[in-house]
Amino acid sequence: MNESVKKLNDAINNSQYIVFFGGAGVSTESGIPDFRSVDGLYNQKYKYPPETIISHSFFTRNTEEFYRFYKDKMIFRDAKPNAAHLKLAEMEEKGKLKAVITQNIDGLHQAAGSKEVLELHGSVHRNYCMRCHKFYDLDYIADSEGIPRCECGGIVKPDVVLYEEGLDSDTITRAVNHISKADMLIIGGTSLVVYPAAGFIDYFHGKTLAVINMAPTNRDSSADILISEKIGEVFKQISI
Repeated sequence: MNESVKKLNDAINNSQYIVFFGGAGVSTESGIPDFRSVDGLYNQKYKYPPETIISHSFFTRNTEEFYRFYKDKMIFRDAKPNAAHLKLAEMEEKGKLKAVITQNIDGLHQAAGSKEVLELHGSVHRNYCMRCHKFYDLDYIADSEGIPRCECGGIVKPDVVLYEEGLDSDTITRAVNHISKADMLIIGGTSLVVYPAAGFIDYFHGKTLAVINMAPTNRDSSADILISEKIGEVFKQISI
């Protein structure tokens, strides 16, 4: 265990109200690509740029094309929680971690056992008919041909926040509340460039700010603990 990881371990054990704020880098070790790395979705070639495809206006105008991309690149049914997800669930179970605030839509934190998970950008596991609001699970979407339709004939839309859509106000309130109460905030696997989510960090006024990310972030200079390693490998070394 290097000095930074030891410092992280000590801080976790000496904190009482830890909040974790994570992004795509938390799930890359589960085989889910991120967006902005060299191999990320934004650096792959499609007929349209990915950020255009996963926008509200594109979904409305080109629903079939949206679903072709979405089913191919946004759904990973075989993905399993990695060491980071599992350690966070353990930290919650032992009363250290009070909330996971995630920008991910894959549901892996819940699969690992975490209970207080605030999904800022929604989840692929929740899908609703735009006409009658009937719920459909992930398998229904993944196994559908073309545009998923409800039995009433309406289009089924994933409960994910697309570009041009706002975040859920209740989720924002709960996230800010947790961050403002935290004595330790761990930021992991996120570039902190997606707003408004990244701005929530400003509400942290606790004792210890830890940043675990492979690439530099705009919070590195204010971090008490800075670790540039894969988050799963880091959390494997943490003992509570």
